[in-house]
Amino acid sequence: MSADANSMGRQATAAPFAIELKGISKSFGPVQANKDINIAVPRGTIHGIIGENGAGKSTLMSILYGFYKADSGQIFVGGTLTPIPDSQSAIRAGIGMVFQHFKLVQNFTVLENIVLGAEDGALLNTSLTKARKVLKDLAQEYELDVDPDALIEDLSVGHQQRVEILKALYRQADILILDEPTGVLTPAEADHLFRILRGLRDQGKTIILITHKLREIMETTDNVSVMRRGTMVATVKTAETSPEALAELMVGRKVLLEVEKQAPRPGPVVLSVENLRVRDEHGVDRLRGISFEIRAGEILGIAGVAGNGQSELLAALGGMMKASGKVTLKGQDLPLSGAGADGQSRREAGVAHVPEDRHHHGLILDFAAWENVAFGYHNDPKYQKSALFMDNDALRADTEKKMATFDVRPPIPSLAAKNFSGGNQQKIVVAREMEQNPDLLLIGQPTRGVDIGAIEFIHKQIVALRDAGKAILLVSVELDEIMSLSDRIAVMFDGQIMGLRSPESTNERELGLLMAGMTGKTTGEAA
Repeated sequence: MSADANSMGRQATAAPFAIELKGISKSFGPVQANKDINIAVPRGTIHGIIGENGAGKSTLMSILYGFYKADSGQIFVGGTLTPIPDSQSAIRAGIGMVFQHFKLVQNFTVLENIVLGAEDGALLNTSLTKARKVLKDLAQEYELDVDPDALIEDLSVGHQQRVEILKALYRQADILILDEPTGVLTPAEADHLFRILRGLRDQGKTIILITHKLREIMETTDNVSVMRRGTMVATVKTAETSPEALAELMVGRKVLLEVEKQAPRPGPVVLSVENLRVRDEHGVDRLRGISFEIRAGEILGIAGVAGNGQSELLAALGGMMKASGKVTLKGQDLPLSGAGADGQSRREAGVAHVPEDRHHHGLILDFAAWENVAFGYHNDPKYQKSALFMDNDALRADTEKKMATFDVRPPIPSLAAKNFSGGNQQKIVVAREMEQNPDLLLIGQPTRGVDIGAIEFIHKQIVALRDAGKAILLVSVELDEIMSLSDRIAVMFDGQIMGLRSPESTNERELGLLMAGMTGKTTGEAA
């Protein structure tokens, strides 16, 4: 029997629905996040929910999990009207949720995190003994192998995500909600996650997958619901739609899914890197003598599995980490340690930096959007009222313009950064850095957690900056992003550059082998 026939069989016998939401509405002050939402999820299926950042996806699922209380509407679980005033009620109803930012205690073991909040009594050892056996059975049944005695802080992001899934299954969840589950995973980890989800579905579990990645939707889900600006605009069978049709439903207009750009016209060398080395605080060599150049009007993409030195490369060039070697910008030396080796000095030299981690290095979440737009550029004369005071009105007006240009939602400069969705937080950082007309743009994971419409826009802005004669260093774990944006591709493995390729002369298979250190000349030279 085919996969499609299996899916049809599951849905034909799945009565009642695992979840039905009827007339769900939710407002936060003047902002209506959900408006009269209706959705029915068949039992034993993977159901995708997609939409732009700020469309209301996460709010809707947070209502289902009891984090928020709807202003109106009803929730039915297995055909039964089920009030869910809090997350404990959701757990009792058989609902589990894996959040985009994991809810794990870093210095606890896997086993301790599993039982936390689900203890059988005052004697913790009894709970841990029971959990160890259940965890072993669950790991074998669903391919969720993880060391129960490992500390969370010692696990990879992919294994931490497995722990979150195990937590939900340990609490006997039949319905599992995952919010942007691949935002921090490598391609290999993402593929393994989806094998796990298909296994859970085939065992009768119901999966609700919130994502903005259309490829994941098309490859993984049975049905998909599309949200736009707080409303549910369509629910379709995945086999009966296409990425182009879904993108248009999400955005309300046709969207270019491929990057359009002219052939590059490289100019003089802007950035020259020679024998760059970085050793971390534990004495581990993270960059082992790499060299390359980037010319004006060129995008150099850095491909590689996360953790192979890309982050340290951005940090060293951005003045956030000490390094050794020689780096010049338009012929002028950039200090790699001591005085002048800091982010502020880099900006003054003409280097803009969109960091990989927008929460820790790109924003102060409790500060307003207009204050975040000033960070790193507060000494700019256009923001100064006098030698002692900044012109806050000018900053707010400038932020309004940037929000309009980059379609930040909601366009409220006074709103704290933490109250924007992840994609809109990213747009604030990208707008701040790109609008400064830098000579060199360092950009890490530019579209991580960003919806399809914003991806299209950010890609166009990167290409426009290149066409204006700027040099761009792009780091991304998304191979399709590297392939479509880059003029040249350098592949990193274990702190070295394994090879340099042009997008026209390579493919994902060859790049994947280079990323694994399996082929190519292992050298520091990529110029």
